[in-house]
Amino acid sequence: MEAMESPRSPEAELGHRVEDLWDVQEPQLTPSEKLNSCFENIPSEAAASGVTNGVGPQDSEEASMGGSFFENLTASDFYKNTKVQDISGSFRWAPFLALQTSDTFLTMLLLLSKYRMKSLPVVDLGGDKIDNVITQSAVVHMLAECVGFDWFERWGKKQLSEVGLPIMRPSQLVKDQKLNGARGIETYAFRITVMEDEPVLQAFQLMRKKRIGGLPVVGNDGKAVGNISIRDVHFLLTAPEIYKDYRSITAKNFLTEVRRYLEDHHEASPMLLGVITCKRDDTIKEIILRLDSEKIQRIYVVDGEGNLEGVITLRDIISRLVHEPHGYFGDFFDGVVPLPENSRV
Repeated sequence: MEAMESPRSPEAELGHRVEDLWDVQEPQLTPSEKLNSCFENIPSEAAASGVTNGVGPQDSEEASMGGSFFENLTASDFYKNTKVQDISGSFRWAPFLALQTSDTFLTMLLLLSKYRMKSLPVVDLGGDKIDNVITQSAVVHMLAECVGFDWFERWGKKQLSEVGLPIMRPSQLVKDQKLNGARGIETYAFRITVMEDEPVLQAFQLMRKKRIGGLPVVGNDGKAVGNISIRDVHFLLTAPEIYKDYRSITAKNFLTEVRRYLEDHHEASPMLLGVITCKRDDTIKEIILRLDSEKIQRIYVVDGEGNLEGVITLRDIISRLVHEPHGYFGDFFDGVVPLPENSRV
């Protein structure tokens, strides 16, 4: 397949740069090593100008500040007396980890995947302003714009199962006793879910405990009926019909009320899409295009009967694009963040 003659967008221009660099890589390198080398030779300054509008629709939350909750909050002594310095220490990177324009695209991809950053402000060393903010969703959008380039097609045609997706972490699995007895082997089921008749507060508590951004709502038939994101917690405070029953409202009723609220206010939101699913034999390319077009953070993997098998996030996609060379960050992260279970180093 021949590369496109001209870029369709600034993001596609990055695809051109990778394509050009690919052709001059050492022939003995594996495709994965070639990609790493290409990204290492693209400065983040070029990435920041290419990945435009770093904060996309799925990264922002605009909530209407109505209802008695906000009236009570703004009238409280806690609200009046709390200063920025009082809460700045609660950030992991006090308050963020910035990407310098001299850093590389590979550094950016590793920080957004292996080191779990959801967004990275780009700054010029010694400057006094943020040039851009690059998010996981902006990178996935860039990848979607690279469809048609040889390097992307080689990687994108792989099925999820070929690249180890979904990543099934021990904390996400539970032994399936029914299948164990029937097959005589150990099989596992995806367990980080909330049942539709359980309180929605339980979902948010589980997300906080597990440090995850969202989870599926499962019906009595075992099938996913919706998705709740950690950012959806604001509906507990801003939607009157939900706020008055926020302690007892079930996950199912929460989804119903949020969708009604969004429709009444003519607001676009992934919440209106229901649960988005895929299969293990879908390709990386198909998943990227789906995540980008639907403006969603995660997609759930189901089997032929619609049973949940796992989840794929934006971070998972980026993590399968690059790997960290041994000693790449030196001892910078030692003792600061735990290495992922699937770390190569």
